[in-house]
Amino acid sequence: MNIKTVAASVALIAIFGLTGCASTSDVQSLKDQVAQAQSTADSAAKDAADAKAAAAAAQATADEAKAKAMETDDKLNRMFKKSMYK
Repeated sequence: MNIKTVAASVALIAIFGLTGCASTSDVQSLKDQVAQAQSTADSAAKDAADAKAAAAAAQATADEAKAKAMETDDKLNRMFKKSMYK
């Protein structure tokens, strides 16, 4: 047997040994912790989705402002050139 096989076997034996020693209250406590972790993860995912939506809205507003600024710049350049020809 190689070292990886031995290590995997020892890990499995340890897990099964510890699982057999766990009481019902230990298992329930672990389930509660897992449920709490899942709730926290779900909340974080919702917050991330909200932040992504807000960032997309901000980007759209910035793109619109940039387009307006470029349009105004072009308009001013045309006005300046027109005044230079007079």
